[in-house]
Amino acid sequence: ERGVDYETKLRDRILIFEDTDNDGRHDKRTVFWDGAQRLTSIEVGLGGVWALCLPELLFIADKDGDDVPDAAPVPVLDGFDYKKGRHTMANGLKWGPDGWLYGRQGILTNSLVGKPGAPEAERVAINVGIWRYQPVRRVFESVAVGTTNPWGMDWDAHGEAFFINTVIGHLWHVIPGAHYRRMSGGDLDPRIYDIIEQHADHVHWATGEVWTDVRKAVSDATLEAGGGHAHIGLLIYQGGQWPAEWRGKLLTSNLHGRRFNVERLERSGTGYVGKREPEAFLFADPWFRGIDLIPAPDGGVFVSDWSDAGECHDNDGVHRQSGRIFKITYGEASPPLHRDLARLTGTELAAFQLSPNDWLAQMSRRVLAERGTGLRPVGGSAGLDEAGAELQRIVAEERGVVSRLRALWALNVMGKSDSAQLMALLGEKDEHLRAWAIRLLADVGPTDAPALSKLAARETSGLVRLTLASQLQKLPLSDRPALAAALLSHSEDAHDHNQPLMLWVGILPLAESASDAFVKLISDAQIPLVQRYGARRLVEDIDTTPAPLAALITGIAERGSAAGRAALLDGLADGLAGRRKAPKPASWDTAHARLTSDSTRDRVRDLSALFGDGLALEAIRAAALRESEGIAQRRAALNTLVESRAPGLRETCEKLLTVPALATTAAAGLAQFDDPDLAARILAIYPTLDGQDRIPILTTIVSRPAWVPQVLDAIAAGRVERERLNAPMIRQIRGYQDPALTARLDEITGKPAADSAGAKSAAVKKWKQRLTSAALAQADKASGRAVFQATCAACHVLNGEGGAIGPDLTGAARDNLDYLLENILTPSAVVADDYRLVTLTLKDGRVLAGNVKSLTDRTLKLQTPTESFTLETADIAKQETSPFSLMPEGLLEVLAPDKARDLIAYLMAKAAK
Repeated sequence: ERGVDYETKLRDRILIFEDTDNDGRHDKRTVFWDGAQRLTSIEVGLGGVWALCLPELLFIADKDGDDVPDAAPVPVLDGFDYKKGRHTMANGLKWGPDGWLYGRQGILTNSLVGKPGAPEAERVAINVGIWRYQPVRRVFESVAVGTTNPWGMDWDAHGEAFFINTVIGHLWHVIPGAHYRRMSGGDLDPRIYDIIEQHADHVHWATGEVWTDVRKAVSDATLEAGGGHAHIGLLIYQGGQWPAEWRGKLLTSNLHGRRFNVERLERSGTGYVGKREPEAFLFADPWFRGIDLIPAPDGGVFVSDWSDAGECHDNDGVHRQSGRIFKITYGEASPPLHRDLARLTGTELAAFQLSPNDWLAQMSRRVLAERGTGLRPVGGSAGLDEAGAELQRIVAEERGVVSRLRALWALNVMGKSDSAQLMALLGEKDEHLRAWAIRLLADVGPTDAPALSKLAARETSGLVRLTLASQLQKLPLSDRPALAAALLSHSEDAHDHNQPLMLWVGILPLAESASDAFVKLISDAQIPLVQRYGARRLVEDIDTTPAPLAALITGIAERGSAAGRAALLDGLADGLAGRRKAPKPASWDTAHARLTSDSTRDRVRDLSALFGDGLALEAIRAAALRESEGIAQRRAALNTLVESRAPGLRETCEKLLTVPALATTAAAGLAQFDDPDLAARILAIYPTLDGQDRIPILTTIVSRPAWVPQVLDAIAAGRVERERLNAPMIRQIRGYQDPALTARLDEITGKPAADSAGAKSAAVKKWKQRLTSAALAQADKASGRAVFQATCAACHVLNGEGGAIGPDLTGAARDNLDYLLENILTPSAVVADDYRLVTLTLKDGRVLAGNVKSLTDRTLKLQTPTESFTLETADIAKQETSPFSLMPEGLLEVLAPDKARDLIAYLMAKAAK
């Protein structure tokens, strides 16, 4: 809940439940430790219990296995943030088959993780994604970044990891080094350029509906799709106790649908795709809130149930006594044959790698890891040599690849990985053995880069090529070109879901050194997307290091395919967006004829103009003015003239201002000139415009403080609709801090509530008295939708429509009037960094307000409510970042009382038809 911190008087407990007779009910309960605070996850192994008690990862030793801590908990890591993102914190401890301890973190927190006391330079920054920790070597790594809230993770029989997510896609393949789509904002590295989308071919809700409706009841459409967008917990069934058709199926708890969604994981390209399977697990209890699914020793499945009537966005407190644990078995459950694996011989533990029950295989590896590292005295080092011999036999002789992989993992966690053996496995027939040999070689180190390059050149498996691409990021820069060249030669990966983006991340650092190797890689690549990004990266440095770009242009013009030449041109245009003029590459005059084709002619012409070719600029002007030209082509040409501030721009824009389809672009061009008469001319054509063009026109006029009085006068006179003066415009006008403008604005919109807790509380109370159930019942939701489109849609997405400058409202708790009023009347109470208002004062007198989306050495990309601007930083006189939201207080006061009522009713209910 906002403004409420964690209750420090309370403690979290770690409990042990034992079911000694395996009847599905626990008959012993032990409190292992009751001193935890902010406990989000535990895992057992390597001589004790690992507990995430934010901001720390603690180790609680229990080397003798008597379920009593040997000593006080020891912090092994700290820096996990919990204060900013109350429901997106670090969570989900789980051992991977590689012997590392894995965890997850959501998007609202920014953690700086390291050993306690470590300086900032020795810490790892984590925002959202997957991380891992090697307890023996005490190494912490970020594995993959992106998504929203990863809330479940597991490995399939071949050791491929998958995690579940909510809101923007539910299923993701864990690819080390990957950058996935994020819920909000771009990637933290602005030169990543693009991201990997989810790895399922479906979603589990009816996307035409309002997300929050599932909190009341799941519609038939969403029920048919799978139950809702929120998923928690993930299990890939490998227990052997359920029927054979369940083996390898992925199960995840659907929070609102009260069911387990089921996925079938299929190989696709370099990775996997999740296919929807029928759901067989449905829970009738409306309080069921499944949190996780955990394999049981006998092959069944434990299910933890939060057991609550609400969910994470509720603020009515926590029901502390209602949690439950279930167990799902098929038929009669047989008691486990072994209760204490720690007392078995090494040979017996090794043999469990052949078991159909993966729980036995995992737990046996855990015991072998403890013996190999000497971290638990129970069983000592008994049988390690015998276990190693048996595991080597399984790796060498067993026909089943799963058993061979398990034995390989067991040898690794025992500390008996052999580099020679792993190198030999690079020649194995099965792709999973080759992939895991590559991964384990990287952990054992040092990596034989030449051997990997030879493998990459001949590799037929997309999965192995993806694994090799992941390893690029771990290699020294000097070792990357050979491996990257081999992988970039595989044209079959050109349109793959993962590989182009993984390869780009791997070679990106080579561009920093402006090396010949980078230019050659991009020139010869058979993957056009990487060529596009390479050209974009080099053109960003055209002012300081132009030679690499000139060489790239020559290389692709002479040796590149048609797709490669188009990619080069697109990359150049991407990197030069927002610039009015750029130095002409030395090779442009000789290369541009080879780069020109029917499909690239306009692109070459626009770039030539940018490089100072006056004839090209005249051709662009002629295209904008030519009435026989298509509107899309004319608009693109006019936009090029506006962005380049071409000579004669004012005259051209004045001629095209009366062409309705070009009016908004022409007005943006005229706004570059500080002449009040132009504001009058733009307002004169306002009545002729379609509704969707009116807000962009007003936004353009408001960008010049001297023009604002004309807009306010037009509103007062009824020539411009009052509701068209939307929230961002109001915030921008107030931001000018001009007493006369502010007074005039207050006459039209009313004064905002005083900036005090009491005043804002009074404002909420006032509107609650107005917006009674009876009043809302009289609302016209269709009118409310129109008001939303006019005042809110420029910034907020609702049901898949609207602008992305502010938070997506689809999943917000809009059915709660208190929540809704709090966010509308006090929008700056809690503002995520991505939504803070940035105001740019330009040297030509314009003022633009929005969110910064990306920044380079020469340009800044600003997303305003109506459009995206890429500006040269040299044109910016002042940049201010406000702690406030772009949305101002007093939004409801702008509206007529009935319109405010209609808007609230629309937001609280299903979308009007």
